[in-house]
Amino acid sequence: MSDFTEAELAAIRSEAERTYELDRAHVFHSWSAQAQISPMVISRAQGPYVFDGEGTRFLDFSSQLVNTNIGHQHPAVVQAIKDQADLICTINPAHGNAARSEAARLITELTPAGLDHVFFTNGGADANEHAVRMARLHTGKHKVLARYRSYHGGTQTAINITGDPRRFANDRGDSGVVHFFGPFLYRSEFDATTEAEETERALRHLERTIQLEGPQTIAAIVLESIPGTAGIMIPSPEYMQGVRRLCDEYGLMLIADEVMAGFGRAGKWFAFEHFDIVPDIITFAKGVNSGYVPLGGVIMSDDIYATFAERAYPGGLTYSGHPLACAAAVATITAMHEENMIDNAAKLGAEILGPRLQEFSEKYPNVGETRGVGMFWALELVRDKETREPLAPYGGSSPEVAEIVGKLKAGGVLPFNNFHRLHVVPPLNISADELNAGLDVFEQVLSEAHYT
Repeated sequence: MSDFTEAELAAIRSEAERTYELDRAHVFHSWSAQAQISPMVISRAQGPYVFDGEGTRFLDFSSQLVNTNIGHQHPAVVQAIKDQADLICTINPAHGNAARSEAARLITELTPAGLDHVFFTNGGADANEHAVRMARLHTGKHKVLARYRSYHGGTQTAINITGDPRRFANDRGDSGVVHFFGPFLYRSEFDATTEAEETERALRHLERTIQLEGPQTIAAIVLESIPGTAGIMIPSPEYMQGVRRLCDEYGLMLIADEVMAGFGRAGKWFAFEHFDIVPDIITFAKGVNSGYVPLGGVIMSDDIYATFAERAYPGGLTYSGHPLACAAAVATITAMHEENMIDNAAKLGAEILGPRLQEFSEKYPNVGETRGVGMFWALELVRDKETREPLAPYGGSSPEVAEIVGKLKAGGVLPFNNFHRLHVVPPLNISADELNAGLDVFEQVLSEAHYT
């Protein structure tokens, strides 16, 4: 049974046809060879569902770019944007604004003591740009350490601290960034056989990198608390505590990139809470208002704030703390509290998502490993469980992975795919029935996959 009447479907199809024609004529898409793509038209969205140009419904197990944490068209957030538009649509960030002030209050109520000030940006990439800038100016040092298998954004500094192939085309080796290997036991760079070995050897590697690069030249270590697009590799608490210890010992700032993992995605307000550490700087975006209006930010320690108390910070954005975006953040955070979305993400992750994905890795030949927490999971697709050969090359895709993705879509699920991995990242407020329905499609497709 269709979600739409025949008249509504006809209108959707007509609109979608024109949308596609204009898109192909005029829109330049990110991360794409323009002549090789055929964008899926999304005509409507509601809750955990999106609808294509034919009116076909899909469970959104991608949360788009892992940012619609509260699902689509949440009525309280939509209404807050409308109400703010009636009052003030935009304002110079030099002025005070009620939506911005309230958003800052609500955000810093979620952070540890001593992290009480927010610089608002337009998204995650420029949040990481400004976090690095603040760390450099605060310490008077220039180098930044960042791990391989990471993603921090597409602007110049953010793409250079990124540790995956999207960096290559714009990396000239003169950005002041040094990459290191983080812990990832399934594909260990340290010949480790246990999590304890992986942690100890990864920390030793990081400390030697600091020593050999010269701590007097290094401003900060930048880490996704839980790497997102790069594979949802969850570090041990001992590793993250070890990084914090090294930063303290050598006088480095610890920047926790919470752009993807934050605001409930990992079953806590911030993913670093899983590791009992306190960063010097936190960056955020995406889930803070589910992307309804672009917003990101940098939360800084009191020490860093004090650096700019009597000295102007050399940076700003026309739309910093945009009223519509901040009103959406206020409504989103309020809804997350009132509807217990963080608890729901943690509960369903532990009781349904994790156990079912683990079953897939045990039962199906092309699923090598599952990893995750909350509503933040990844499946490693492999050709062989023993050799762990990926089903697609690092930095690329393959016909086999494309076929799996196509079958998931045909089954009514919109997946998130990166290289040889499927990420399972539905909205935090998805119901148990909806989650199981999507996982049933995954199980059917993976049970039929037999690639060697």
